[in-house]
Order: sequence, then C-alpha cells, then structure tokens
Amino acid sequence: MSGYYNDSIFWVEVDRIKPNPFQPRKVFEETALASLAESIRQYGVLQPLTVTRKEIERPGEGIFVEYELVAGERRLRAAKLAGISQVPVVIRTSEDSDRVKLELAIIENLQREDLNVMDRAKAFQRLVSEFGLKHVEVGKRVGKSREYVSNTLRILALPQHMQDALAAGEISEGHTRPLLMLIDRAEMQNTLFKEIMERKLTVRDAEQVARRIATERTRKVDLTPELLLLERELTEKLGTRVRIEKKDQGGKVLIDFFSVDDLVHIREVFTRQHEKAVQTEGSPSSAEIPAVSTQPADEAIAAEVPKPAVPAETEKEDELYSIKNFTV
Repeated sequence: MSGYYNDSIFWVEVDRIKPNPFQPRKVFEETALASLAESIRQYGVLQPLTVTRKEIERPGEGIFVEYELVAGERRLRAAKLAGISQVPVVIRTSEDSDRVKLELAIIENLQREDLNVMDRAKAFQRLVSEFGLKHVEVGKRVGKSREYVSNTLRILALPQHMQDALAAGEISEGHTRPLLMLIDRAEMQNTLFKEIMERKLTVRDAEQVARRIATERTRKVDLTPELLLLERELTEKLGTRVRIEKKDQGGKVLIDFFSVDDLVHIREVFTRQHEKAVQTEGSPSSAEIPAVSTQPADEAIAAEVPKPAVPAETEKEDELYSIKNFTV
C-alpha cells in the first residue's frame, strides 16, 4: 500500500501548513532564501512539499483540517516570502510518530546537503537521546556508517564557543578532529583553537600540532626544570610553539611556523637580539675607553697587539651560522 494519498499531489494554502517541530535545520541563509523566492515567483514550486493531514473538531465550527510539514521547510519559507498563496504537497496516509518526522526531515536535508555540521550533530543527538536509537541504527536510517554518526556526535563535546565557530563557518568540520584530540587538556585545546582562528591553520597543520601536544606529556619528564623554563621563554619570545628535545648527547630545538610571514617574524626576532648583543659588546664603559694616542696613525696601528689568528675552517663555520646568512 502506498504511503501517500492516492500518490496524488494536492494544493494547500500555505497558512494552513504548520512547521515541522522536529526540523533539524536551524539556520536558513537569507540570501539563498531570497534567491529561491525569486525563482518561485517566476516558475512556481517545482517539487511538492511533504505533509501530514490532521482533522480537528472545533465546537460550533465543525471539522477543521490542518497540515503539518514533514519535509520542505525551505520551500515553504520561500513561498511565503514570494507571496504564493498555495503550494503543491503530497500527504502521508498515516499520522507519523515524532521520530519518523525527525528522521524524514534529517534525511531530506542530508540528501540535499543542507544541514550544517552542528545541526546534523544535534539532530543525531535527538534520535539517540529522545528516541533511544543506537549509533548503528541512526546510521542505517540516514544512510551513513556507525563511525560517521559517532564522530559527528563527538563534536558536541567541544566547548560552546568552538561549536559556534563551526556553525558560523569560521572553522571547518576537519578542524574538529585535532581539537577533539585535546579534549582532556582544555588549556592546550583552547590555545590550538586560537591558532586555528588567528593563523588560519589548515586541517593538516592543526593535526600536526595536536599530535605533538598530545605526546608532550610523556616528553616533559625528560626535561629539567631549567629546560622547561627556557622552552617557555623561547615560546613567548618568538610568539610560536618551541620545543626542546633532549637526547643522550645534546638535543635539538624545534620551532613551529605556519607561513612565510611567521618565518620572517622569527628571523627578525633573532636579528634584533643579535644586533642588541653586538651593540652591548661594542659599547665599552668610560673606564674602558683607551687614551687617545699621539702617535701617527700608521705607527699606532703598527703598535697594536695583533689578534690571534683564527683558523680558516673556524672562520668559515662562523660565517655559515651567522644570522646575516639566515634568509627565507
């Protein structure tokens, strides 16, 4: 038996159609809605809405029929905006349960890819919490895998300001993966979120940072308090994450950068520090200023104590690591 009245399309006044209380989509972009309304003015509503029919007995008025929207809220809103009085609908034969209404609304939006990630996560959560469905059951109903449903629901564990940024499109769904890797380290998670927002980190860069932070706890036990302090000071000075890795013999310093501008900034910090050190060393105190010689210039130069010779190899090595040779 068909699920619709005679498989027919009916015309119903828009004012008699109530919105679906289980509509998972909360955000309707005004520009896109206005564009759809203009299309409806010219060509009408090309695809019927799906509704349920309910008869209500009103004292002194007899039987009154009203309709509740199951799918097509965007088209209904655009039709009202366009000033259309009637829209085509198909009517489901039986009064659907609340769960079915929610399922149908989710499925329609998923098929059209109209749901943003936060609306989708909240819709899945309603199916789980209000209707007792397991993740695998939700996946079967919406045509997705259990892993897809579980990963989507995990997004709701993020702090509210991160969820808001995701809903607004300021970060992508891919960015939630590295943020969720730090779910038990709130301070680090918020630091990574700020870096994603301010530095416009790609998902790949954010994941690399998250992995390093996630393993940092075990690494810290190998560092002395002095090295931890130095690591923190370098991080603050350079304005980016700096990590010291200690080995049996020596170690290495790793400096993160995410763009050429970051690298230029790091170079400028090193250059300023180098120039400051040179100025400090090259500005002797008044007690160290030698007396002015009365000898002719040639004799004064000849009288200077010669500097010890520097091996050519050492000189080349110094040149190699000189800050003036550091370029982007």
